[in-house]
Amino acid sequence: MANNNSQITTRKTKGLVIAGTRSGAGKTTITLGILASLVKRGWRVAPFKVGPDFIDPGHHTAITGVTSRNLDGWMLSEASNMECFRKNVENADIAVVEGVMGLFDGYDGKSEAGSTAQMAKWTGLPVLLIVDAKSMARSAAAMVQGFERFDRELNFVGVVFNNIGSERHLTYLKDALEDNVNMPCLGGIVRDKVVTIPERHLGLVTRNDHILSDEAIDSLANMIDKSMDVDALLDTLPSWEKPLMNHDTGNFHAKNDVTRIGVAMDNAFCFYYQDNFEILERYGAELVFFSPIKDRHLPENLDGLYFGGGYPELFAKHLADNSCLRDQIREKSIDGMPIYGECGGFMYLCKELCDTEGNTFPMTGCFPYATRMLTRLKSLGYREVVLSKNTILGNCAQVLRGHEFHYSEIMSSLNQESQNVETVYSVSARTGMNKAEEGYQTGRTLGSYVHLHFGSQPEAGRYFAGACREYSAGDTSP
Repeated sequence: MANNNSQITTRKTKGLVIAGTRSGAGKTTITLGILASLVKRGWRVAPFKVGPDFIDPGHHTAITGVTSRNLDGWMLSEASNMECFRKNVENADIAVVEGVMGLFDGYDGKSEAGSTAQMAKWTGLPVLLIVDAKSMARSAAAMVQGFERFDRELNFVGVVFNNIGSERHLTYLKDALEDNVNMPCLGGIVRDKVVTIPERHLGLVTRNDHILSDEAIDSLANMIDKSMDVDALLDTLPSWEKPLMNHDTGNFHAKNDVTRIGVAMDNAFCFYYQDNFEILERYGAELVFFSPIKDRHLPENLDGLYFGGGYPELFAKHLADNSCLRDQIREKSIDGMPIYGECGGFMYLCKELCDTEGNTFPMTGCFPYATRMLTRLKSLGYREVVLSKNTILGNCAQVLRGHEFHYSEIMSSLNQESQNVETVYSVSARTGMNKAEEGYQTGRTLGSYVHLHFGSQPEAGRYFAGACREYSAGDTSP
């Protein structure tokens, strides 16, 4: 019998990274179109997204039927990224990695940390460059040449021009590339609002609120097939042999030692890293999904609760009207059940939410704070968290990494109950810099604006599952 870690066979696969010259160049729409075109051709696709984004992977998943994974060179180590990549590309014919921001943009201006370029080099995949050519002519060639020469370690499979005005415009752009760049032009996308996905304050509208119909997916595929030489792209992509492995499931608890964790999942709460779920499951968690908007009662026999980010402000009235569930959650918090909420989930765990019109909605009241929505961005960027006290995610001095992106803020403490809340995070935007006290804990309820990736510290999953297991056994102490 073969060892669980032994190779059993190999399969050839291809892959590419789709990168823009900047945010807003059109890489998401083109990525979705390429995914749709590949699925239409019968290719088994493994989709990925570089960076901490939650929304784009949801659209990838909707088109391919395969869960899209986040790769991130700052939140996660190279080894963690490559383990995720290799595991999820194993049964695919092609890996499609959508980049983040511009190709070379990342954690700071001095290094490639967290950038699409870094991930392209780690995975060894060639880059398809997307250039927004609106109102551009020969200057587009200078831009492409600069990207081609900036980092000689990168390989480019070609360039696609987005937002072109006509076929004549594309011909002009192709002429400008001749004798100036090495990468070929693989096509141009004419401006077409029909296939545009609407946006709102945190980016594209989520797949929960903007379901891509079969007709929309067909339109995306047809847009690509009409505008790009997909066959040339696929022929140009190099193949590599990847070993297929027998994987140990990595679960560290017996089936009879499972703990049930309720996970809020609906239009208001839908920002989660799939890796976080799998790490919790590895440590014996059974995830039970429910909707704070629709469900009047928590699922039965829960040992813990997990509230991810999302758009509670858009569904504040629905959440407020569901007073039965809100009361249950607060009672569980008082009872000592481990509860973790981040960003939108943290806002729901506070006492009130105030929208930009001045309307105030009651939330669960686990924390004695009011949060309010702003018309401007409040916070954005990577965060390193050092636990300053013992928590349900780990003990003092443990380090985790994550990301922060929100348009809201804590407005005030509503009463003296705040004395029972302690700050347990020391947060820095860059290692050793801008340290601030954040992360709020009362009993076994923990909330923060930071979206933590458990892959940066898998022990967080073990601690959370362990705290839930203790609660199940009758231990409700902080």
